[in-house]
Amino acid sequence: MRRLAGAVLAASLLLTMRTGVTQTATPKTPAATSQIAQPQAMQPGTSAPTPIHSLDQADLTAFFDGILPLQLERSDIAGASVLVMKDGNVLLQKGYGYADVKSKKPVDPTSTIFRLASISKLFTWVSVMQLEEQGKLNLDTDVNQYLDFPIRPAFNKPITLRNLMTHTGGFEETGNDIIITDPKQAVSLRDYLIANQPMRIYPPGEIPAYSNYGVGLASYIVQRISGEPFEQYVQEHIFVPLGLTHSSFYQPLQKPLASLPSEGYRSNTTKPAVGFEIFNPVGAGGVSSSAADMGRFGQALLNGGELDGKRILRSETLALMWMPQFRASDRLPPICMGFYQDWRNHLRWIGHEGDLIAFHSLFFVEPTQKIVLFVSYNSAGGGSEPRPEIINFFSDRYFPGAPDVQYLKTPAKDLKSIEGTYQSTRRDDTTKLKLATLFSQRSASVDKDGVLTISGAKDLRGHPVKMKPIGRDLWQAEGEQQRIFAIRDADNKVVRLAVDFPGVQLQRVPWYENQIWVMIALWSSIGILVLVILASIIRTWRRLFQRRRPRPEPQPGTIWVTATPRMAAFLWVLFLGTLLGYFAVKGDDMMPPTPAWFKWFVLENFVAMLAIVISTLAVIAGFDAWSRNIRVITKLKFTFVALACAFLIWFAIHWHIIGPTNRI
Repeated sequence: MRRLAGAVLAASLLLTMRTGVTQTATPKTPAATSQIAQPQAMQPGTSAPTPIHSLDQADLTAFFDGILPLQLERSDIAGASVLVMKDGNVLLQKGYGYADVKSKKPVDPTSTIFRLASISKLFTWVSVMQLEEQGKLNLDTDVNQYLDFPIRPAFNKPITLRNLMTHTGGFEETGNDIIITDPKQAVSLRDYLIANQPMRIYPPGEIPAYSNYGVGLASYIVQRISGEPFEQYVQEHIFVPLGLTHSSFYQPLQKPLASLPSEGYRSNTTKPAVGFEIFNPVGAGGVSSSAADMGRFGQALLNGGELDGKRILRSETLALMWMPQFRASDRLPPICMGFYQDWRNHLRWIGHEGDLIAFHSLFFVEPTQKIVLFVSYNSAGGGSEPRPEIINFFSDRYFPGAPDVQYLKTPAKDLKSIEGTYQSTRRDDTTKLKLATLFSQRSASVDKDGVLTISGAKDLRGHPVKMKPIGRDLWQAEGEQQRIFAIRDADNKVVRLAVDFPGVQLQRVPWYENQIWVMIALWSSIGILVLVILASIIRTWRRLFQRRRPRPEPQPGTIWVTATPRMAAFLWVLFLGTLLGYFAVKGDDMMPPTPAWFKWFVLENFVAMLAIVISTLAVIAGFDAWSRNIRVITKLKFTFVALACAFLIWFAIHWHIIGPTNRI
């Protein structure tokens, strides 16, 4: 239901988990020489293996010519664009597959424009820091000072730009109008932010919850303070100085570039293309660019903010942006100022990934080795295995040698505190789509050998990821580098799990929202009501078509379920069955929510309210049965129906099946 909203959690758990009791923050004014967390020290007497593959054009071509066609075929991806640079030299710049399947138009890495989604955030944060350099912005000031509409107060603590940069603003997820394909439905940046302001569910600066809305606020602040539309500001202050001639935040693209974007495809490339995905808010995911342009941007970053004599940032400002700002443990990759780190072997990649319905991209630089790595896929199949395969296989091929770790032989009974059910800190909590969080929960369990597994977490082969302790509350996958860190509260209870992606964590689910018992109760309730419906259908059948047969007489003290519980049963089963059937049929073809959904939410609320009212009467009938002179088995029958109705009342209210129609 919320595929995009769950993308970060899925990526963190399934593909890129790597590794305290409390959150740690880094100093706000670091020295330029320490902008990147240094590789973990090697054990005495060990050294990184000598690579057998040379990082040059010939070997890179062989590597990508081997893996990219395989990925396109296996994952049903129409095309991809790739760039690799080292020491300022382009080693590989190549397109694979098609930009347009119908016309067989090939991908051109210099001119084919891909939609890069959340990689946009890097340009937004560079823009913010440009204004910070000029003294027009303060990273630690209440953002309300820069806005012309208020951010609702909460927790007696303001949100700052630094919070937004580290995704610790505390916003819940919001998905209304996040992606549309009809330009006529487009709204201004300001109007979008006002209409879709999410609730604040965490105190600022404490818990990461990846937020497109927060980055959207920053892009609007750039627009407000600079006096230029955000799209124009980035064009004139970043794209033009760096010579990024095939890059733009305008959605759709301006006329000179309008014929250059690649088409985007869902999981089946034989179906029609999605269309140009307009992302809201623009600063969080609206950029379009080519592989060649992203190479120039990456090289400007490695050069300390300058390219071909044009400077977009001071070197000390960029060093500050790359300094770790927030993480759960110093043995986990941190989030910096908008950039985040990804660790593999002794490399410290820094950059961002991006996901739309169709397009899935990665952009990383490695400051120590002076490498730029960019890959973008134009089909939904690029959103799972392909990207981690690229960065992992690339790192292993050219920079082999995972840091040595020592697995601890801790008794399993001493590790059980991590067990439980968890949900993403990035989630809908008060919106109409809260129900989606019920189905994205993950359970953590420790077996008798002290091996930790998390449901749904699998490696690239599809095998469950098995983790063992390597330190207090720190776990690492067997034979791999993914890590998890358990965060404890003041009572020494594990309350959250930090994964390799620092923009989100897993939070322990309260018992009353635990998927296991909720689903048992839900299906039991539906089952009871289905039995009521079947009994009613059988009696009706006999009355209409078997009139000549003697009607079975109930035993003394036995009565049939009355009309009110039967009505409740029919309503709930029909209502929930329709919802389930609709989403099952739509599947991956469903677009993210838009205001067009609101009228259906009104209808949903009406039916749910009717079911709740009738169910309330059924609950009363269940209580009343115990005051009547009837058989115990009949009383139990009414009681089970009442309990089923009572649970469904709670379920509909708590999970917002009935709830605000304009908040999604």
